[in-house]
Amino acid sequence: MSSLLRLGVEQVSSELDFIALIMAGKCGCPCCPNTEEPKAVPLSNVTTTLAPADQLWSTSRDKAVRLRMEGSGSASNTPITIHQMFLETVESYGDHSALVYKKEGQWVTMTWRQYYEQCRAAAKSFLRLGLERYHGVGILGFNSPEWFISDVGCIFAGGLATGIYTTNSPEACQYVADNCQANVLVVENQKQLEKILQVKDQLPHLKAIVQYKGELQQKAPFLYTWAEFMKLGEDVPEEQLNAMIESLRANECCTLIYTSGTTGNPKGVMLSHDNLTWTANAALSKANINRAEEVVVSYLPLSHVAAQMFDMWMSISFAMTTYFAEPDALKGSLANTLKEARPTCFLGVPRVWEKMQEKMKAIGAKAPPMRKRVADRAKSIGLKYNYSNLVPWGFMLANNLVFKKVRAALGLDRCKVCFTGAAPITKETLEYFMSLNIPVLELYGMSESSGPHTISLNEEYRITSCGKVLPGCQTKLDKPDEDGNGEICFWGRHVFMGYLNSPDKTAEAIDQDGWLQSGDLGKHDQHGFLYITGRIKELIITAGGENIPPVPIEDALKAEVPIISNVMLIGDKLKFLSMLLTLKCVVDDNGDPTDELSPEALDFCQQNGVSATKVSEIIANKEPAIYKAIQEGMERINARATSNAQKVQKWIILERDFSVGGGELGPTMKLRRPIVVKMYEEKINEMYAVAKQ
Repeated sequence: MSSLLRLGVEQVSSELDFIALIMAGKCGCPCCPNTEEPKAVPLSNVTTTLAPADQLWSTSRDKAVRLRMEGSGSASNTPITIHQMFLETVESYGDHSALVYKKEGQWVTMTWRQYYEQCRAAAKSFLRLGLERYHGVGILGFNSPEWFISDVGCIFAGGLATGIYTTNSPEACQYVADNCQANVLVVENQKQLEKILQVKDQLPHLKAIVQYKGELQQKAPFLYTWAEFMKLGEDVPEEQLNAMIESLRANECCTLIYTSGTTGNPKGVMLSHDNLTWTANAALSKANINRAEEVVVSYLPLSHVAAQMFDMWMSISFAMTTYFAEPDALKGSLANTLKEARPTCFLGVPRVWEKMQEKMKAIGAKAPPMRKRVADRAKSIGLKYNYSNLVPWGFMLANNLVFKKVRAALGLDRCKVCFTGAAPITKETLEYFMSLNIPVLELYGMSESSGPHTISLNEEYRITSCGKVLPGCQTKLDKPDEDGNGEICFWGRHVFMGYLNSPDKTAEAIDQDGWLQSGDLGKHDQHGFLYITGRIKELIITAGGENIPPVPIEDALKAEVPIISNVMLIGDKLKFLSMLLTLKCVVDDNGDPTDELSPEALDFCQQNGVSATKVSEIIANKEPAIYKAIQEGMERINARATSNAQKVQKWIILERDFSVGGGELGPTMKLRRPIVVKMYEEKINEMYAVAKQ
């Protein structure tokens, strides 16, 4: 244990004993709570790691919060800062590999000690540039060691680390940078730099811009290359940085996560040191994870809480080795990185798993008949095994003939835990990977819960459930209906501090008792597994007043008709339900959909006697066999509907698939419903206008 961390534990331990008495109602004072409702315990006099605070929430960058400490269990763990967590790993595993990245085509390794020293050097450079306490450092670029070092270095220097999506417009970048009062912006390349230069005059707090890839194409006193930036702080005294680090408090803000809101400006989610350090440890505490032995691949946007928690904070907490993917990871190169890195833990958003599934199916479709029969038999054995946890006859043979080869082909042959999160995933995709003996474990949470609130484990798994609540956290289902569906509310040390400068929005999210209201609907089974059944804001309320969650109907159609890529149910305040559909197509090098049908879509066409190879051909000809197959799939779903109001009356195929670049999908491929409604308003109106005639 590091000397700094040891100091914190010794000074906090007596306080924790007192908390245990309070939580048990045994301290002898008249104010002890006698209630089932969880209570946060003030720790304002623990001066080593906590700042004075009397409220559970804050909307000011410099105001600390009370922590939701408990008297026992993981919620009673000593609060620590990012620096304390990092130093603990460096002192235990300093010579182990921390970061692995490609330089001129070759993998280069940075140890934990080197990584830590780089973060200190960056922190000193931020101080030299004039980074003020509680001001932002915005980071705009693809995942890289420089991204990590900028983020951690900013926190060491007393700033607020702020990721900015690379897909943001100049105006969106300006809003985030201004909202967090960024003193420094770190950008990847000329493309991102140009966005900032367009809005620089509207950023009164900005003092410097650092570009970490490529040469600067222009000179200016406020512009620095990465090498220049890292040298800036060489003469800043170590004592100055140490004094700043020692002033950091676990219950103060250190990171801002900006929600990629579908309407209005994004909200700045304030996360404290304790939010990050406590959650990083708690989330994987029950998983089969060994310190300094695990490998992860970083490729999802680090401005999103899921990627940041998994790639950065859990990696520091468990001394994992992080491999960095190439910037075109989601356009195809991820497969190569996975095969080279062979991760032991992998987080994929649903679209990543779906793309893998499509690719594997396309390969399978071309296999000789005998090999297809062997694969199909193996998959039925794999599904049986993963559903029952009993080893069926033929499993070992199937494992050697099929499963091991598939896992190796995907780069997942060493993977102990495969996670999915950030958006809903279909049962069909989950079952496909289960059949290959690759159980994909669902996580559930939000930016406002520092990432995960529930987690599935190999030992505790129910398909379509997102698992059980993290140790030390609680779930409440508010106002449940007759089926047990209620709004999911969170309690725990992972609950965020508040939205920066937004007291009204914060009051909407956190109730008077300190519960975080998720806006999601869910229910528990008898074993405590949580199932998400809808999102309150996504609920379609028909003109007749019936509430309809769209996702189950959308997923059902995708399962029935494999040529369909994306589906969106329409019908809010309207007389009947309709659907927007897209077809599976080839994606170009920029991640944009093309007009060419995907191999799986072509296979579907051939099975239905259709020779079309383009989306436009199917739409132009209203290809009878394809339209008939879709309509029949729709009728099968309608036959299962619980009421006429839940039946889909009309549908239309759109000319192009949804994408991040097109605006229909968010950075983690999540459907942005209000934006889709606006984009296709004319086509939607046509469907309902025709119905009126």
